[in-house]
Amino acid sequence: MSLTATCSTSVMFVRRNMFYLRRTCVLFSTFVSPADKVRAGSQRRQRKAAWTDDLSWEERLADAVTPLWRLSYEEQLELKQNNQQRILSELLGSLSADLRSDFTAPASAKLNFPVLPVLPSPVKDGYRNKSTFSVNKGVDGNPKTVGFYLGSGRHGNIVCVNADHLLNMPEKHKLVARCYQDFLRLSSLEPCLLFHTGGHWREVTVRTNAQGHTMAIVYFHPQMLTTEEVAVHKAELMEYFTRGPGSVCQLDSLFFQESTMTRCTHEESPYQLLHGQPYLYEEVLGFKFRISADAFFQVNQAAAQVLYNTVRDLCVPVTEEGAAQSKTGGTLLDVCCGTGAIGIIASPRVDRVIGIELVEQAVRDATHNAALNNVTNCEFLPGKAEVVLPALMSQLSSVAGALTAVVNPSRAGLHPKVVRALRRQAAIRRLVFVSCKPDGEAMRNFRELCCAPDEEKKLTGHAFSPTLAVPVDMFPHTPHCELVLLFER
Repeated sequence: MSLTATCSTSVMFVRRNMFYLRRTCVLFSTFVSPADKVRAGSQRRQRKAAWTDDLSWEERLADAVTPLWRLSYEEQLELKQNNQQRILSELLGSLSADLRSDFTAPASAKLNFPVLPVLPSPVKDGYRNKSTFSVNKGVDGNPKTVGFYLGSGRHGNIVCVNADHLLNMPEKHKLVARCYQDFLRLSSLEPCLLFHTGGHWREVTVRTNAQGHTMAIVYFHPQMLTTEEVAVHKAELMEYFTRGPGSVCQLDSLFFQESTMTRCTHEESPYQLLHGQPYLYEEVLGFKFRISADAFFQVNQAAAQVLYNTVRDLCVPVTEEGAAQSKTGGTLLDVCCGTGAIGIIASPRVDRVIGIELVEQAVRDATHNAALNNVTNCEFLPGKAEVVLPALMSQLSSVAGALTAVVNPSRAGLHPKVVRALRRQAAIRRLVFVSCKPDGEAMRNFRELCCAPDEEKKLTGHAFSPTLAVPVDMFPHTPHCELVLLFER
């Protein structure tokens, strides 16, 4: 599935080193019109006014989880476009003074770059392929209620509200949550609301793929139960979902993880397969990916195709229209590569892909995914990017062909050592940054990539410049938007 099949905008193709955008783009500037300010203020007032005591619990939860649900999708995209322009305005404003002090390049050449309109999600409702439902006291006070929280522990007013009405949740996820709640209310064990107050049953995570296959992961605090006692309750859980009322969910996989920590990896506490298959499989842009219980995968599969097609075209631009798989050559460095999706999808266009990933299970999944797709030019290295990358850079200095980097960090952004290593490697002339929260720690990364050399901060090497921004809506009905930024030097 190509981007042109899902949206009228294709990111670019390159001819004689010139960018061509097949849809009218916004030439970005820091100016915000008075009309935009009035509209933004009106929206803030409307959202604030919406939190009144006469709202139902369902409306309050929808306002918390999917704050834009009252707007049309066109209005949502307009709001997100304005928000991305605000974020980029902040970046540009912070760089402008520094750029003017850099006499090696005229500031006028650096201050504007094109911003595409937000690429819409092909699916607006029920798009999430992963949901985690909490357990706590419901509106009626029942502690065995499965849903999402309103309120906070600090204020002692947590209420767990069922998620049946949320627009971004698929029906299968809602069904599993309802059945898990039914199971809890049949169980002799209490839920674990706070670790120190006892109880056992915790949240449930539901994962699905485009084919409708379903995986459920139940989290459990053993407290003082013996291994034999835990086994009894595991058997009850499996019985309920395979032969009891929960069989209506038609689970393809049922996992159980017992842990005394809020979150832990498979290595720290193994995911125990109680029923079915150990993995789900998802297809993106003609490539197949294995998804383990704790693997990261974009929560909106349809929009992920738009995102990854965009990233691929920015990392390795095609030389002419319609040449999606044409080979450009060179090496693609994929930092924070997860299960290898970006590198594997881009692999037909390059000579070599090198991925770096902290989570060992994700590296195993990435290696498997490459083999699954008969991709032989990818290698994936486990470890912290700030440790692996600086050592790798000396090896990359001598590689033939172009060296391009793509980074897709978590909300915490890139470690400063990673930014320094990227700047020092002169062979990297093109860098694609994928950010799920560009106004957070990623903003610091943007500034460090683009600022003038600073010996005190160990930021050496020529600065990058932002040359294109492409927002992608991965999360309809929420304010969140993925931002893909192309930097060049």
